[in-house]
Amino acid sequence: MTGQTPTPCPAKDSPAKASPAKDSPSKDGKDKDAAGATAASSNDRLFFALPNFLTVDKNGKIIPLTAGQKFKIVARGAFDPVQIPWFGILSAIGQAENSEPGYGQGWGSYGKRFVTYAADGTIENFFVGAIFPSVLHQDPRFFPKPEGSFVSRASYAVSRIVITRSDSGKRQFNFSEVVGSAMASAISTYSYHPRRSFKGYNSMGDPVYYASDRTLSNTASVWLSQMGYDAITITLKEFWPDIRRKVTKHPKPESAATLAQ
Repeated sequence: MTGQTPTPCPAKDSPAKASPAKDSPSKDGKDKDAAGATAASSNDRLFFALPNFLTVDKNGKIIPLTAGQKFKIVARGAFDPVQIPWFGILSAIGQAENSEPGYGQGWGSYGKRFVTYAADGTIENFFVGAIFPSVLHQDPRFFPKPEGSFVSRASYAVSRIVITRSDSGKRQFNFSEVVGSAMASAISTYSYHPRRSFKGYNSMGDPVYYASDRTLSNTASVWLSQMGYDAITITLKEFWPDIRRKVTKHPKPESAATLAQ
């Protein structure tokens, strides 16, 4: 999942009529265009590693992304080399917990889990960040709220799971996240997750099988887990600039209101 304003999302933000400018990375890791509009994407990384390209600061007029830009940015993050060790760690945890026991144990089973985690993440990212946003004309980017208390900022971040902005700047229900992640969960569960597999024999000599993971309840569980994971990720995106400043010991930039005084 699928996935991505400094102030709480307004009812309307009039997008600029000019065509999107080409991205050009700046020294602080943000992409800025020549007209001073909000960047299409960023070069930022959570904890200096995980792709965070759909998180941008609102620096003026918001130019809507084209469908091609949405797919390009999502693909850039989904196929980033750092995803390989990330999925490797998730697969190791799944192996240790024996999640989806139909895969079994051993290196072959680890490989199956790795492919499953990679496919799950990639499918969810494209549905939430590119496919549904393109069809529904919704903006997959996340605009952090730099001011306010911890509670207000955390609440704002979590609310982005169900609230987003359209390409035209209107506040909307986040169908791309909610429906997109549900669709991705259904596709992954019913296409390549384990069917019923042989477990062994009971004391009576009858064969025993692992239950199939291809069920509606498992699909719902995967969907809710993905939504929860996305909520945690967005919250980390909200506070990552603060964490980064403390780690790099850079001062917090002054707000426009402070500079105007």
